[in-house]
Amino acid sequence: MCELLAMSANVPTDIVFSFTGLVERGGVTGPHVDGWGIAFYEGKGNRIFKDVKPSCDSHIAGLIKSYPIKSVSVISHIRQANRGEVSLENTHPFNRVLWGKNWTYAHNGQLTGYEDQLNPQYFIPVGETDSELAFCWIMEKVTERFGDKEPEDLIPVFNYIAELANELRRFGVFNMILTDGKFLMAYCSNHLSHITRRAPFGKAILKDTDMTVDFDKETTPNDVVTVIATRPLTTNEEWTVLKEGQWRLFELGEQRI
Repeated sequence: MCELLAMSANVPTDIVFSFTGLVERGGVTGPHVDGWGIAFYEGKGNRIFKDVKPSCDSHIAGLIKSYPIKSVSVISHIRQANRGEVSLENTHPFNRVLWGKNWTYAHNGQLTGYEDQLNPQYFIPVGETDSELAFCWIMEKVTERFGDKEPEDLIPVFNYIAELANELRRFGVFNMILTDGKFLMAYCSNHLSHITRRAPFGKAILKDTDMTVDFDKETTPNDVVTVIATRPLTTNEEWTVLKEGQWRLFELGEQRI
């Protein structure tokens, strides 16, 4: 299985601390050695970095750990390949344009028996993974339901995506994170956790490597930062563990659903 990481914040925030913990799971404390990727949003644009090397050995991952790119929405993924070869086109996260916005997605799990059910005609996968095909299918179904113009209220869109995720879960394990740069959705099939940090901030200690941060020194009293991960990344904080079929929607750090 792969592992997911995401962040939603009300002010541009770096994810260096959490990403440092995730990177260790890509070959040191975990078996996820088949590539990794991360996407940062900046306005309507997003920067996506990918590498087929294990994250623990990747110079690009080293850059991300040492260069604090600030963003209000981040999605990251470390891969343990089960469908599709180890290649850049099969490396998460995946990106598609809908309603003039970049939508970014990553998936943890494996689907089977879906080949005759998922047949998008417009959003076509570049790679070979079940993950990217599921993303393309979601984007196509959303377009069919809501049309070519973005609705004023996106909450019904994410409710519909949750319905689609329930359908995909029939084919196997489907843990998903998805963002349009403002909203960030997390859907749980079996393993997904989240934590929201706000004032008064305290110290956090990573599970996977010897690193501690005092968020009180790195933030302002008005900051709100939510982190989503496959498994909790810290040892001294209380994470919310989602159950099968549960999902959450965050908007700039705050939980909406």
